[in-house]
Amino acid sequence: MSLNFQLLIATEESHFLLRLFKGSILTLDSIKDCIARSFADIFCGKSNIDFFDQRCNGVLPCALQDIIETVGDQCQQQNEDWFSQRKDCNDKRDLQAVFNVLDTMLKDSLERLKTMREGISWAHIGLCSRTFEGSYTQHVAIIRALCLEGKLGASLWLRKKMIRNGVIPDVLTHNYLLNGLCKTGELEKANWLVSEMLYCGPSPNCATYNTLMKGYCLINNVDRALDVFSTMANSGVTPNRVSCNILVHALCKKGLLEDARKLLKEILDENFDKGRSNLITSTILMDGHFKNGDTVQALAFWDEMLQRGTQMDVISYNVIIYGFCSSRDMTVSYRYLSEMFKSGLIPDVFTYNTLISALCKEGRIDEACYIYSVMSRMGVAPDHISYKMLIQGLCIQGHVIEANEFLVSMLENSIVPEPIIWNSIIDGYGRSGDIQNALSIRDQMVAFGVLPNVDTNFKT
Repeated sequence: MSLNFQLLIATEESHFLLRLFKGSILTLDSIKDCIARSFADIFCGKSNIDFFDQRCNGVLPCALQDIIETVGDQCQQQNEDWFSQRKDCNDKRDLQAVFNVLDTMLKDSLERLKTMREGISWAHIGLCSRTFEGSYTQHVAIIRALCLEGKLGASLWLRKKMIRNGVIPDVLTHNYLLNGLCKTGELEKANWLVSEMLYCGPSPNCATYNTLMKGYCLINNVDRALDVFSTMANSGVTPNRVSCNILVHALCKKGLLEDARKLLKEILDENFDKGRSNLITSTILMDGHFKNGDTVQALAFWDEMLQRGTQMDVISYNVIIYGFCSSRDMTVSYRYLSEMFKSGLIPDVFTYNTLISALCKEGRIDEACYIYSVMSRMGVAPDHISYKMLIQGLCIQGHVIEANEFLVSMLENSIVPEPIIWNSIIDGYGRSGDIQNALSIRDQMVAFGVLPNVDTNFKT
């Protein structure tokens, strides 16, 4: 009589195939030995412990080791006890009894295996959770970097992976994703992302809604932008100046000036006194007209504020200076800068950056450097935008040594330049034939933790 018997035990990632008998007549003693060895191997064998050790990166929790050892010992003991009681059994007479007992043992053993697997699963989840907690900062940093590089598919995949592991990226990281989607015109996905935030967190903030509104305005869908604005208000998020500016600019662009006025009045009257509300309304409307190239209408709002005796603030002056800088009228811009000083207001970094940007675009780099010096003497600290414009402007005109001095100043003020700034100076040295300094700047770039990109290597 040919006897065949197989036991298949499946685990999460592998299969243990146990063949007890193969196409031959075996005695009961052989069956005893084979079963005892096989179950002992499965439940307390060292090979299985090694397998679990690899899954947990060599760190197997004590509780999990206890489960494996305990279950294995119990199983082996029960096997030995049963067979010790059956020493004198007759092979033919007790063959059916053997299989009945085997059936019971298999059921019991599979229950123990289930317990082991559950213990392993919980231990694995625990280890993964600790790993994600430790690398949370790294994950969100990668998502943000991918968004800036335009790799939105990869960044959304990583977000999904984090959420599956019970870790939800913060609202800033979601705003990076949202900004990337809006820039590429993927408004349906952007809207889906905001819905996801409302459903499972984190709660959207003002910047979230502003980004989505701006995305719809960029594709000239003001109606959807207004819907987003309504959702924002219904969610208890108070709009700010940026919110108003986005909508007013879009409405002005469509020639809906009166609608823009009504919207602003409705928003601002709820949050500010009348005088402050009028100043903000007129400033935002003036900015909208400047951006649409309607300087005459923008100045009409300025004159209207003066006639009402409205006390201007730094933002109002920044808007009008920016407006004339955009139209390349530096003379009028300087005039309003002078008025600003006379009224007792101190220009901020935005004021100076507006002037520096306009001067660099016109190629008046010496004048831009002078504005920088005034800025420093007035106690206004330049930011990375200030340095970026000056360094790029100097490099374009071949003044790479002066540009490098600004780079040194940046580093002394603990501002680490972005790759484009390093690349501009490397390119400047390369164009002048100073390869040694170009390579030196690249080495310095790496030393400060900024990785070279394709442009860096090409320009070197």
